Amino acid sequence: MASTASTLSWSSSSWLKSFGGNSNEASKLSDRRTALVILAQKKTKKTRKVILKEDVEYLGKMGQLLDVKAGFYRNFLLPTGKAQIVTPILLKEMQMEEERIEAEKKRVKEEAQQLALIFETVGAFKVKRKGGKGKQIFGSVTAQDLVDIIKAQLQRDVDKRIVSLPEIRETGEYIAELKLHPEVTARVRVNVFAN
Repeated sequence: MASTASTLSWSSSSWLKSFGGNSNEASKLSDRRTALVILAQKKTKKTRKVILKEDVEYLGKMGQLLDVKAGFYRNFLLPTGKAQIVTPILLKEMQMEEERIEAEKKRVKEEAQQLALIFETVGAFKVKRKGGKGKQIFGSVTAQDLVDIIKAQLQRDVDKRIVSLPEIRETGEYIAELKLHPEVTARVRVNVFAN
């Protein structure tokens, strides 16, 4: 407490003498000394709770809840429309939006799992190629070939970028992986035979 407080004391007699007061009055008042205590006040942190409306480099992603300095908000984020001050209504809307996004992610994952089950229960997809010497075939089987066969047999559109095939240059049975979702991968069998 001693470090944060400064004590100033003054004598009322010296104050009265300077104004030409009575010395009798001055002697009576000199017995009483008054202490004036000044406490150091801490500077309050001026921050604002904001929600980002768009990605801000070195600060955060869209929809993120942050504490930023008042000046930064007032001079940069507000004029550019990149952030908004948090209100209880805005927090409730944000929570409802997050719940909706979670439900959508769950629905997409379930659809991917059902599609993976369909692909795995179909059996093997048959690919015909012109045969060469021994088990060799002319050319190779590509992801686009597998996508075309899936579309013909199951009437499902599949992006060729999600298909992962080993290098196929001979006849035989191979396993291809279809990454339908970041957490769901379907394994399908591909039978390659020569004409």
